Amino acid sequence: MKPRPPSHRPDAAAATADWLRQRLAGPRRLDPVEEEAVPAGLTPAAVLLPVVVRPEELTVLFTQRTAHLHDHAGQVSFPGGRREVSDPSPVFTALRETTEEIGLASERVEVLGLLPEYRTGTGFSVTPVVGLVHPPFELAPDSFEVAEIFETPLSFLLDPANHQRHSIEVGGIVRQYYAMPYQGHFIWGATAGMLVSLYRLLLGK
Repeated sequence: MKPRPPSHRPDAAAATADWLRQRLAGPRRLDPVEEEAVPAGLTPAAVLLPVVVRPEELTVLFTQRTAHLHDHAGQVSFPGGRREVSDPSPVFTALRETTEEIGLASERVEVLGLLPEYRTGTGFSVTPVVGLVHPPFELAPDSFEVAEIFETPLSFLLDPANHQRHSIEVGGIVRQYYAMPYQGHFIWGATAGMLVSLYRLLLGK
């Protein structure tokens, strides 16, 4: 098999904003990704996968949800939420929800493209929207929903050595899920699954 040119698959640590733009540009066929035991009647939702353009390297911004929320309490997630009937597109939903959750202005986000639809066992059909976040920007997290905001190097998240596989028994059924622990934060479940989708799309896995 003829190897791909180095520019197509750089080392994760060398990923740049221009490389992301190139890899996510243009239409493509994206097959949905499903967790185990996905129920019928999924609720449409969208999240922003925010890649922050820092001078030293690209990072990904996450939120830690508050412990009292009904859905995914205490988990690490991307900003986003349910799609309203009036929302014209998943991109609109992701940007609207991001502004509402963490106060990030849409003007600071350069939308690059979409990842495959992610269908969760908790009943959501999530469209991940990848966007570059250009500093400077100010954040004003909603204290009811967001306990913490933190960033993780994109290079760490794109390294397959950090893509752990775990299992949990729910209702007598053993379910598999991805996890990417980082400096005391346990990134797992749908959030980690979407990051694996990003890895596969960017690096052709």
